[in-house]
Amino acid sequence: MSINRQTLNQYLQKLLSPSIFPDYCPNGLQIEGSDEISKIAFAVSATAESIQKTIDLKADTLIVHHGLFWKFHGPRPIVGQVAKRIKPLIQNNINLFGYHLPLDAHLEIGNAVSVGNLIGLKKIMSFGDYQGMPTGVSGELSKKYSASELKKLLEKKLSHKVLLSTPNPKAVIKTIGIITGGANSDWKLAARQKLDAYLTGEMSEHDWHDAKEAGVHMFAGGHHATEKWGIQNLMKKVGRELKIKCHFIDSENPA
Repeated sequence: MSINRQTLNQYLQKLLSPSIFPDYCPNGLQIEGSDEISKIAFAVSATAESIQKTIDLKADTLIVHHGLFWKFHGPRPIVGQVAKRIKPLIQNNINLFGYHLPLDAHLEIGNAVSVGNLIGLKKIMSFGDYQGMPTGVSGELSKKYSASELKKLLEKKLSHKVLLSTPNPKAVIKTIGIITGGANSDWKLAARQKLDAYLTGEMSEHDWHDAKEAGVHMFAGGHHATEKWGIQNLMKKVGRELKIKCHFIDSENPA
């Protein structure tokens, strides 16, 4: 079965509401390819590797969390490493869709709620504030875990080493805020809301000290490891509701 690009675009726009999010990048269709779509590949990031695997799968479309165009890069010539990503997509008539903050924040399939579900989070609500919009979730843990026990649980669920900055590894954690990826400094939002803990993907040297001294248990489980869940949930939903073949392309990214 196949669908046309406009049908897929309208479906994703309705599901993820990208227009309401200020973001670091354009969300939605980034490169226009085939009008007819019969197979879709999904990946965390649009890299040379994921693009080549999309070609190998003979997929018409690649949907990612991290697309190719970012405001902090500014205008860039299509040469070198950039060309290695863009040229194969155009040469093979492949559509590229990217959804960044809309996929982080989505309360059904997003990255943060997906990680929250992995650890049994209850009473889930939107959390975070990027120019007035939430970027993650917060909630209450359904079981009692000490900081060190929650670290072990996260390492098991994420299959990734977790960094922990804690004022007391034996302290019981009841509430936690989650913003996946590179939201290092947003532990301050957790402190402001008097949450016990904060989970993201990365941790800077100064945030390790600052969060600990502020009394917040801060966990960092890896940027890729915390953000491979939303795109897979999106894939399952697209495949189920649009009746189209879908494939997830993973990456051995330890960061």
